[in-house]
Amino acid sequence: VLINEVGARDGLQNQPVQVSCDDKLRLIEALAAAGVRAIEATSFVSPKAVPQMADADHLFPRLAHPDRIAYSALVPNRRGLERARAAGVKEIAVVLSATDTMNRRNINMSLDEAQAMCVDTVRAAVADGVRAKAYVAVAFECPFEGAVAPARVLALSESMFAAGAQEVVIADTIGAAAPAAVTRLLRECVAHFGAARLSAHFHDTRAMAMANAWAALEQGIRKFDASVGGLGGCPFAPGAAGNAATEDLVVLFEQCGYDTGVDLDRLRQAVALAGALTGRAVGGRTTTWLQAGEEKQARQAHTA
Repeated sequence: VLINEVGARDGLQNQPVQVSCDDKLRLIEALAAAGVRAIEATSFVSPKAVPQMADADHLFPRLAHPDRIAYSALVPNRRGLERARAAGVKEIAVVLSATDTMNRRNINMSLDEAQAMCVDTVRAAVADGVRAKAYVAVAFECPFEGAVAPARVLALSESMFAAGAQEVVIADTIGAAAPAAVTRLLRECVAHFGAARLSAHFHDTRAMAMANAWAALEQGIRKFDASVGGLGGCPFAPGAAGNAATEDLVVLFEQCGYDTGVDLDRLRQAVALAGALTGRAVGGRTTTWLQAGEEKQARQAHTA
């Protein structure tokens, strides 16, 4: 199972504090040291709209280990793509919300306009030799329009693949999905596109991110977004608990016999650093258990 770490982008952009470029690089380095092989490092959005990502042009060229870490960046449009290419980005992501209202509230565009912009951006990236993937956001439920029909998610995904995207991420942006809905939608997506071209992005708003991840795994999905310490959230879901925590997914998959390649002890160090940088307590649902294990090891070492 491949974990795509999104804490440096999706996690930090929702924090009230401004984390410096140097500290972001420290966090990314800690994640790489833990064995994380794919990291969404930043986004090339308007600095006025998302000031936490204003350093994207300076951060990306400084990323270490580009030979063994698959770094990616979110871009909103062709302008963002141009900036990303100038910074040396080799993999970009676009985000297309599945409902008209969500697009209008989020980027002031209709669904048709947003879809056309994403298609244009993906085509331009692919033509320039850049790997492109597309998120279908609020794929299960929209905070404004309610439940989203699977047929719409399939149609939007098809349009992204037709534009040249090599991967589509089915995203439960507000954490409203339940395992039964995940099974239904991803069964159809896998039947249409194949599991290898799909990945999943879950939030833990209703405490079902791990159950949803397992439901996706059962449908053949082997790539998942996660955020260190559960950093993140969605401004349209008040009280949202944030993204699926990287450490929770690692524990889930490893305990069930799947290899993630992530070292939990080193990952815990990255979680602690994320908490220090954001000035808040962070950590997934496995935090108490992981801390108990650390304390036990410390006691044993002291006794020895």
